[in-house]
Amino acid sequence: MTKARPKITAEERRARLGARHLLAPAARASTPEAVAEALLGLHATDPASVYLSVAARLKNPSVTELERALYEDRTLVRMLCMRRTMFVVPRELAPVVDASTARAVAARERRNLTKVIQEQLGFDERWFAATESAVLAALAERGEATAAQLADAVPDLKSQIVQAEGKPYEARPRITSRFLGVMAAEGRIRRGRPLGTWASSQYRWIPAEPHPDLPADEAKARLAARYLEAFGPATTEDVKWWTGWTLTDTRKALARTEAVEADLDSGPGHALPAHLDAPAEPGPWVALLPALDPTPMGWRERGWYFDVGHKSELFDTNGNIGPSVWCDGRIVGGWAQRPDGEIVTELLAPGGVGREARAAIEGEAARIAAFFADVRVKPSFRTPLERRLAR
Repeated sequence: MTKARPKITAEERRARLGARHLLAPAARASTPEAVAEALLGLHATDPASVYLSVAARLKNPSVTELERALYEDRTLVRMLCMRRTMFVVPRELAPVVDASTARAVAARERRNLTKVIQEQLGFDERWFAATESAVLAALAERGEATAAQLADAVPDLKSQIVQAEGKPYEARPRITSRFLGVMAAEGRIRRGRPLGTWASSQYRWIPAEPHPDLPADEAKARLAARYLEAFGPATTEDVKWWTGWTLTDTRKALARTEAVEADLDSGPGHALPAHLDAPAEPGPWVALLPALDPTPMGWRERGWYFDVGHKSELFDTNGNIGPSVWCDGRIVGGWAQRPDGEIVTELLAPGGVGREARAAIEGEAARIAAFFADVRVKPSFRTPLERRLAR
């Protein structure tokens, strides 16, 4: 007789979030490294999202502690990787992320830029290599430098290209940012401390530390297993979407993990053996998570943790989530920071949130407001609810 596949309900999946994603008060972490480890990686397209994702999960939120991890101890590494998205990942995981996803992204970025500079500027691969060497030499001499300082040291970086020629939005940017971005994607340089506040996206550049090379297939299997540790159970489509792999690569990677098939409310999925037992109740919890937080961006299929009827309010047209309010494993509303620094929230289904939970949401809003202090942040990808609340 064929053994029945284990069944894992949406309720059980929600119960896991409070502890596994460090959102329940008793589960909060003491260090930024512990947060990144639990979530596998922190979305870093918006620099502020990294800080706010960590702050939501720390017992004592601290900008200084995250800056220590990013820029002093360098135990957290910023990489262009899954789905051509910027992440901050634990240093120990960087070789796995590089071999499984970042290498392919870097190769694509290099091909695209090489084609543009060859067609528009006449520069060949020898120029590319010589310019890379000049950038590395400038960084070795200075220790760190802004993009503008590197362009002064390597004048060819000031060369301009044409984008959308003949269109109303035609632009003629310098190649500086794209060239440095390719070098960063290839792991030759990395983003150091930003100019201005922790929410700034203007970085200084520094030399990157080398890390071990891994075979791509081994790295993909390890990344799939780590994804299931953080986000499982999950469907094949969830894994494919989150990593940016092809369906074939996703299936091969999952087959090399210890995952077993399980039935989810949304269909067949994969779970690690350790996750088959019913989870312990984490107790009541609420959280205010930033735009692009790893938790709501962890799965392609999201109906088990929020009412899909609210998608148009919470997400932009490209599928990027804005700031969200959570209660016991569900998204129940959104929040925004106003120009005066006030954190305002709105519940999308007020009747489903009790008095104690409302009070906890107010307390969490005050905690996040204290973390912001004088810093003001506007998400890069704005959603209808965030825009309305931020006025």
